[in-house]
Amino acid sequence: MPESPPAAPGSYHQAIGRHRAREGRRWRMVLLFTTLSLAVGILDIATGPAMLHPLAVIDALLQSEGRDTALDAIVIGLRLPMALMALVVGASLGAGGAEMQTLLNNPMASPYTLGMAAAAGFGAALALSFGGFGLPPLVAVPAGAFLMAMLAAGFLFLLSSLRRVSSETLILGGIALLFLFQSLLSLVQFVASPELSQQILFWLFGSLTKTTWTGLLITAAVTLVCCLLLLRDSWQLAALRLGEARARSLGINIRALRLKVLILVALMTATATSFVGVIGFVGLVAPHVARMLVGEDQRFFLPMSVLAGAVMLGGASVLSKSIVPGALFPVGIVTAVIGVPFLLWLIFGGHRR
Repeated sequence: MPESPPAAPGSYHQAIGRHRAREGRRWRMVLLFTTLSLAVGILDIATGPAMLHPLAVIDALLQSEGRDTALDAIVIGLRLPMALMALVVGASLGAGGAEMQTLLNNPMASPYTLGMAAAAGFGAALALSFGGFGLPPLVAVPAGAFLMAMLAAGFLFLLSSLRRVSSETLILGGIALLFLFQSLLSLVQFVASPELSQQILFWLFGSLTKTTWTGLLITAAVTLVCCLLLLRDSWQLAALRLGEARARSLGINIRALRLKVLILVALMTATATSFVGVIGFVGLVAPHVARMLVGEDQRFFLPMSVLAGAVMLGGASVLSKSIVPGALFPVGIVTAVIGVPFLLWLIFGGHRR
């Protein structure tokens, strides 16, 4: 047999150069979205019935002496926790959607489409309907949402632990959960009084108005720990994109990886949803944005999904206070209005590409 021709001189260095240039572009995109998230957070604090200049917001956040008491009450006491919660919840939903799409190899997978958010909504509705089971509403509603979301996740855990269960079966199981909990939620609203039904409906739209520092710290801590644990398995998740057969040939335990990712995503989703309500489309759209900008390399894809989710929900929070001056729209409505056209653009744009 004739020997294969030797590699062209310099081809190795050219390949290394292209790889480094590609990684440099990815790092620049991550830095750009980090800056955007900070800018969106400041703009979110500045926006509201009492409009503030962004420079006044920055001064109020950094100034240590000679503070304006009224400005502090607005910036630090009222708007800062809501703005931070928007960024943290957006990051949580973006990370959860990214890893569900990676795990199931399906662009439509997300915590919302797999029924976890609907389960949380049903749990919150039950807590409101039964008067919080003797607990204060600020405790009972998040607790009910968290327990039901974890119950839905438990069903997915059980399904994924069975032998010969494919990703398609998990997706179908999640869709079944989505319709089940939505039906149960409709039943609760049907039998509830008009006043109670209005409370349930407002919570289901997603709202940041009841954010507390305690809820913010809990959500941020859970999101940070779960994202770090997911990032540790970045090479396994990247290998999974090659297909389950190839991932197994590389020595990856698919069942263990699937269970771990499901548990971490369920924890993030249940925690975020229990404090702010049901917010859709962020976990679905943010990973697509990250994929278009940095590709499938999990070292960049996961952080980019986190940042894209934060920017998306932070921007939706700004719009929710800007549509009608003096009025505050539920942020979940804004994400749906933005997310549906963007998702259609992704679908048809991806088909043309």
